[in-house]
Amino acid sequence: MKSAVENLTATRVKLNVEVPFEELKPSIDAAYKTVASQIQVPGFRKGKVPTKLIDQRVGRGYVLETAINDGLNGWYQAAVQETGVRPLSRPEVEITEVPDPSATDGELKFQVEIDVRPEIELPDYAGIKVEVAAAESSDADVDTALDELRGRFGTLKTVERPAKNDDFLTIDITATIDGADIDSATGLSYQVGAGTMLEGLDEAVSGLSAEEEAIFDTTLVGGDHAGEAAQVKVVVKAVKERELPEANDDFAQLASEFDTLAELREDLAKQAAESKVVGQGVEARDKVLDKLVELVEVPVPDSVVAEQIEAHFSPENSHGEGDHDTEEHRAEVKANTERAFQNEVILDAIADKEEVGVSQNELIDYIVTTASQYGMDPNQFAQIVDQGGQVPMMVSEVRRRKALAVVLGQAEVVDSEGNKVDLSDFVRPAGEVAEEAPAVEEAEEAETVASDDPAAVKF
Repeated sequence: MKSAVENLTATRVKLNVEVPFEELKPSIDAAYKTVASQIQVPGFRKGKVPTKLIDQRVGRGYVLETAINDGLNGWYQAAVQETGVRPLSRPEVEITEVPDPSATDGELKFQVEIDVRPEIELPDYAGIKVEVAAAESSDADVDTALDELRGRFGTLKTVERPAKNDDFLTIDITATIDGADIDSATGLSYQVGAGTMLEGLDEAVSGLSAEEEAIFDTTLVGGDHAGEAAQVKVVVKAVKERELPEANDDFAQLASEFDTLAELREDLAKQAAESKVVGQGVEARDKVLDKLVELVEVPVPDSVVAEQIEAHFSPENSHGEGDHDTEEHRAEVKANTERAFQNEVILDAIADKEEVGVSQNELIDYIVTTASQYGMDPNQFAQIVDQGGQVPMMVSEVRRRKALAVVLGQAEVVDSEGNKVDLSDFVRPAGEVAEEAPAVEEAEEAETVASDDPAAVKF
């Protein structure tokens, strides 16, 4: 078999494939067996019909057509392997020549048009310069952290006054459409200002005391009427405020391993400073990736964008949102898809250049972390990933993160005050990878626009 690549655009190619008769013959023989098992000829057992009778009954042209249809995908895959292209879209096949059905020679010729991952030229990314916010923690940061800790040990106390922001309410709600009750719930607990229930609820309950009610218009977000406009009556049954324990040595002993409030505040200050530094690392990561995208032109195939938009706006993903499919939303999905694709291509190229590998332990760590984000047992999550054939995609994800860490480790990062920022605690040199556990073999990369943050560095 011979194959050749013809570049149509930066992201689309045509494969010209020629299959000689000797390579076509095994498929023809298999097609005869298939047809023989499908027809019944008196005097012959099923599957034992001679080829001459098959030619007489169904025609050699039908057999040849069956052979080509059955073998086409295999020849296409062989052409992809031979040419080294990386397909992104479904192949569009045109058969341009077939052997004469009556002959015993000739060749099959076909053309395939596909979108492919573009080849890019990486710039010199060593020493990329980025500026991040200064990482100075203040007493206010410590006070905030202490108040959050006190909040975990707070108690709710019923108060006889109008509700205000951050109060906890017990409420009953009833939703109506065109005057008919369609849903209701009683005894719900809700924190004013949380914004987690219905649009307009915070405004409606603010200022209400116990046994007072309000009616507001909203759009339902769940149930059989999700996405529909409705009127909702809310009745406040109780108003409660959270009482925080006094910040003293007794509280420090209750909430931590420290004996005094001063020791607790010192530890919170240390955590706040570390959090600021991590924030610098995240900011630097994002800005380094922005710089890479600015430096490298990555064309995005139309099929990648079209497929993602179709999937995003499919009925099963609409969640009943009335204004889900808008021009603004489509433009947002298009921009996000293009950026995610560009991130993938650039980071894959860097990973190839830096010979980045993924160890078994790194893959396990990533699976465990991802499982925790979904609130799932890591073993159960790993089984689902394996059964869904998603392991190659996860290997690629970890590899991209490590590639970005390599670039970030070489970047020149300063804060807004001109001080050099040391991120060595958050990234590892590429050379350390080889000393870890044996690398996981990457299967053929899943062709997809990956997660929301395909280039996140694991700090």
